[in-house]
Amino acid sequence: MTQLWLPCLGIIIGFIGLVWSADRFVGGSAALAHRLGVPKLLVGLTIVAFGTSAPEIVVSISASLRNAGELAVGNALGSNLANMGLVLAITALVAPLPIHRPLLTREVPTLLVITALAGVTLRDGYLAFWEGTLLLLLLPAVLMLMIKTKRETGAALAEEVPRYGLNQAVMWFLVGLAVLVGSSEVLVWGASELALALGVPPLVVGLTVIALGTSLPELAASIVSALKGHLELALGNIIGSNLFNLLAVMAIPALIQQPQMEAAVFGRDYLAMAAVTFMLAGAIGIDYLLRHRTTRGEAPTAGRLGRLIGTLLLASYGGYYVWLFTSL
Repeated sequence: MTQLWLPCLGIIIGFIGLVWSADRFVGGSAALAHRLGVPKLLVGLTIVAFGTSAPEIVVSISASLRNAGELAVGNALGSNLANMGLVLAITALVAPLPIHRPLLTREVPTLLVITALAGVTLRDGYLAFWEGTLLLLLLPAVLMLMIKTKRETGAALAEEVPRYGLNQAVMWFLVGLAVLVGSSEVLVWGASELALALGVPPLVVGLTVIALGTSLPELAASIVSALKGHLELALGNIIGSNLFNLLAVMAIPALIQQPQMEAAVFGRDYLAMAAVTFMLAGAIGIDYLLRHRTTRGEAPTAGRLGRLIGTLLLASYGGYYVWLFTSL
């Protein structure tokens, strides 16, 4: 059996490589697309906005090719839980997050529908090829909806497109992609060996170690943005990332491997993610409706996701971990 320190080292090296290369890859991709004539606003609304999901996608491909599809599914579900129960919760504790009407009328309902659809695909513990294809085919429509919603705040994302020359953009695109793929291979190998050494299913490693690791860059970025007062995109980015995880990251194993999973994937992990998702949606809707009122001609007050829901989300995330480890 491989010594325990070696897979742990592989996981650490893989995470460091993923964080470093994802930033370069997204920056190079965005700059390259802009240099090739794609409008800067459109680049900001697509590549930059969804670039944080690049590590999860590459890890999902690598895991599926290694016949570790459960790890990839666990990464998708675990990342969504971490996005809401850790990233969003801590950000809301740092500073209240504004709730805008398009978020309530477009993005949140879309997330609820896709979450329900994901449950349908996971209910039998098997991801069929046609189910993965269906999820992936829905991605362009969801992307268009997100672009329409974010167009008003797209200028901020457009400013994040690096000002690289063509040669520099190509270099960072290729270097970032190579290191991203290599890091994901090392990470998945380390995670698989760690699961074997500890006697736990790869699914659990995907739900915990991999999901937490791939969510740490988003946590750091969200806290920095909150401290700087740049809160407009925080909620929308988390919802967009969760949609991307369900429609792309979770779909990939079905296209490559069609994994057969244990019953707990639906009965424990999916239901926990769905419960937190519906709780977040309910909190957003209730807070917005309570605050968004006009009295005697006064301007409406926008909703805010504050410390109460942040505390509830964090407590729910902790409760899920207790449930997870007591059920092993």
